[in-house]
Amino acid sequence: MIMNRKLFTKAIAALLGISMIAGCSNGGGEKPADDKVAVTVTVWGPQEDQSDDNGKWLQTQCEAFAAEHEEWDITFNYGVCSEGDAKTNVGTDPAAAADVYMFANDQIPDLLKTGALAELGGKTLDAIKASNSATTVNTVSYNGSVYGVPFTANTWFMYYDKSVFTEEDIKSLDAMLEKGKVAFPLNNSWYIAAFYVANGCTLFGADGGDAAAGFDFSGEKAAAVTEYLVDLVANPNFANGDVGTNADAKAFFSGTWDYQKALDAYGDNLGIAAPPAITIGGELKQMKSFAGSKAIGVNPTTALYAEHPEIAVALAAYLGGTAAQQAHYDLRNIIPTDEAINVGDDALAKAQMDTMGYASIVQPLQADMGNYWTPAQSMGDELVAGSVTHENAAEKTEAMNASMNTSAVQ
Repeated sequence: MIMNRKLFTKAIAALLGISMIAGCSNGGGEKPADDKVAVTVTVWGPQEDQSDDNGKWLQTQCEAFAAEHEEWDITFNYGVCSEGDAKTNVGTDPAAAADVYMFANDQIPDLLKTGALAELGGKTLDAIKASNSATTVNTVSYNGSVYGVPFTANTWFMYYDKSVFTEEDIKSLDAMLEKGKVAFPLNNSWYIAAFYVANGCTLFGADGGDAAAGFDFSGEKAAAVTEYLVDLVANPNFANGDVGTNADAKAFFSGTWDYQKALDAYGDNLGIAAPPAITIGGELKQMKSFAGSKAIGVNPTTALYAEHPEIAVALAAYLGGTAAQQAHYDLRNIIPTDEAINVGDDALAKAQMDTMGYASIVQPLQADMGNYWTPAQSMGDELVAGSVTHENAAEKTEAMNASMNTSAVQ
């Protein structure tokens, strides 16, 4: 949707004041009670965040926001929309949708196509960068701009048996393989990239933002990884899959969704940690999983945004801020991205936050990302089947890279 010149100018003028407002309890000074700005703000979020069982997190946080901004007389209108449904429910008719809503980061390109997602700047952007890891910030970045306030991550890490592996062992996959069986879903393309990225392979440049760069799984750096994986598959202590398909596995790789499976397998000995490093060319190289996030977005096509964009942006910043993330964690165990939040001895939360901090890369939001999945899975399938060998590793690796880049932007 294209904003007319008058509305665009007005919105820009208002946005220049956002940095003076977002994050401040009184926006730089209270207005007299009889001069309050009266607005209705429509906010959409998942049902779980609005239920009594979960302390009505959304309503509670919105009311707390209103209490901190006495210069605004806010009435909230709540609607149910899961993060995964945002691109459909918001994007179908943005002007009639929520002013502020929650969304999954991989929907950013689709939401931008419909004009339903505002770029964030000023102090709001400064706060996002100060509170989150660089990887987390990159999950809500697109073409150099930031479009959401992240509040939880989506990535994978390692579950393991503490009676088998020490805290020193889990730093190195190779050290772990000397102690016990390790399962890894090698023929799952969402996972196998971690090995190649560890040794310098890239997807759309260093940070995933360069569409013209395509995929770089070529040359010695990539072939060396394939050769490493040939040896990995041949190791009797390696198993393809997870603890569900390999009951004797003493470590496996997954995300928060498999916590119960890990607890059932390892009980009181359950350990959780960021992915380990691998040894290539005699050097330890950190494995890096794909990462995404869920975030709070602002809709720039609504009547509220046209008149008071500062209110919508400030609310989004609040709902993704430290206090709201802490409440989300306390009520629903939504693991925060805000690095200022102390998760104590919660190993699950710490592992996810550590992974986002140093052991992951953002899953690129580029249109040609779709060219990655099948060639990567095929490489994994062939490795597991034993048809990739030291003799043909370089050739197979170059073929995979060529397949990824066949229709990718060059």
